[in-house]
Amino acid sequence: MFKEFKEFAIKGNVIDMAVGIIIGAAFTTVVKSLVDDIIMPPLSLLTGKFDVASKFLVLSDGASNGPYNTLDEAKTGGAIVWAYGNFLNTLVVLMLVSLVLFFIVRWINRLRRPDTPAAPGTKPCPYCKSSIEIAAVRCPYCTSQLESTK
Repeated sequence: MFKEFKEFAIKGNVIDMAVGIIIGAAFTTVVKSLVDDIIMPPLSLLTGKFDVASKFLVLSDGASNGPYNTLDEAKTGGAIVWAYGNFLNTLVVLMLVSLVLFFIVRWINRLRRPDTPAAPGTKPCPYCKSSIEIAAVRCPYCTSQLESTK
């Protein structure tokens, strides 16, 4: 049984998957930091420092009766709160992370594309206009003799 587990664990697919998960976790941290530390501060300035995350609705008072000025104060007081601001904030962060990730993947894909297109493997027959091999000396469709392109 140990031998089978060892073969399974050492196979390239498992190692590749583990490396992918580790890099994915590190990449997630980088993208989240980009959104939280670089994109959100200017966005906060543009919206007049409006903080959606602090919005909440008290569903039931706790041991100490309200009014509660902050979400932490309400939770500390034992109140049952509907923290819809946290949810909205999480949605905004998700959208921003998705957008940043889209642009990063788009940029990486552009780096991987070949600069020049591949040379065509076919050419049109000058007589019947069928698509034929570049190196063909006779058209397989109309049997016309073609000029050599050497």
